[in-house]
Amino acid sequence: MARQLLKGNEAVAEAAVRAGLQSYFGYPITPQTELLEYLSHRMPELGRGFVQAESELGAVNMVYGAACTGARTMSSSSSPGVSLMLEGLSYIAGTELPAVLVDVMRGGPGLGNISPSQQDYNQIVHGGGHGDFKMIALAPCSVQESIDLTVLAFDLAEKYRSIAVVLTDGSIGQMMEPAELPEMRPVKFMDTDWAVRGAEGRDRRFLSSIYLDPPQEEQANLRMARRWEEIEANEVRFKEYYLDDADFAVVGFGSAGRIALSAVRQARAEGIKVGLLRPITVNPFPAKVLKEVAKKVQGMLVVEMNAGQMLDDVIRITNNCVPIEFFARLGGVMPFPEEVLVEIHRLAKGPLTTEGDPRSRWLKRASAAR
Repeated sequence: MARQLLKGNEAVAEAAVRAGLQSYFGYPITPQTELLEYLSHRMPELGRGFVQAESELGAVNMVYGAACTGARTMSSSSSPGVSLMLEGLSYIAGTELPAVLVDVMRGGPGLGNISPSQQDYNQIVHGGGHGDFKMIALAPCSVQESIDLTVLAFDLAEKYRSIAVVLTDGSIGQMMEPAELPEMRPVKFMDTDWAVRGAEGRDRRFLSSIYLDPPQEEQANLRMARRWEEIEANEVRFKEYYLDDADFAVVGFGSAGRIALSAVRQARAEGIKVGLLRPITVNPFPAKVLKEVAKKVQGMLVVEMNAGQMLDDVIRITNNCVPIEFFARLGGVMPFPEEVLVEIHRLAKGPLTTEGDPRSRWLKRASAAR
């Protein structure tokens, strides 16, 4: 199909429709409301289900019910709205159901503001609700990638009976870029032996996250853990830029990764051998490739739009084998490529050290500057 000028949130909504979305349940919250608004007319005109729920709590539990039927179902929200959904997401995970969530992150904590941020990394990657489970998390950096990863999210959720999250932000959700939409897929229920769609002609089926017998709960937890190992083995995705001969590496996801790439290209033009690792699956994280990069370079710079949530994972994975520095803008303030370039210059000039906390060094510089 031809490329069109598309707005991020609306492109994600149409991509979900074309991926076979059968039912959507959501509640308006900026900066993701255009997604809900688009589906409010698009889904009914196709004869599919759309409900604006009374709250995020209502929306996620409607998703829970629809997922039990084997339908392709989805919700979307933004940071504080997702916080309200966490209990329901845990129920969906505990029942081992496929579902998709789009999280268009905004500034916080608390109500914060409606500007772009990456504050939900921990909430999605290390949280998602109570209990031993993990959610697949896909982090696009453009409108086109948002489209592609939305389609992928449905396929992965269905393949692994898991929750798949498209982790975007207010910048990507609100920007307009040329992009290509996929072909329309047929709408159909999953061919499963577990979905509940009426019991006529077969044995009764029962779906629940309740295991009152502790050994049964343990078996359920082990089953989810084995499934996650399979996801880690097969579904890690990332992009590498200029890393073949790099002396230094930048790590950033989503919008921060996109901004960092502009800075990396400028640094390359200046003769600095720096590359970029951009995780696309932030869960499962591309740990193996990060370790390999860390062994080859003299130093690393982690760039985020939060106070170092992914930084903690980078430090843990590299196990202090390489000097790491950190740069971030907070509260919905987006970094400029020129700011990241300054940090690349700082990294290249040294001195480099594995001693101390890179977050503390950054915080001291940021506090002095602002």
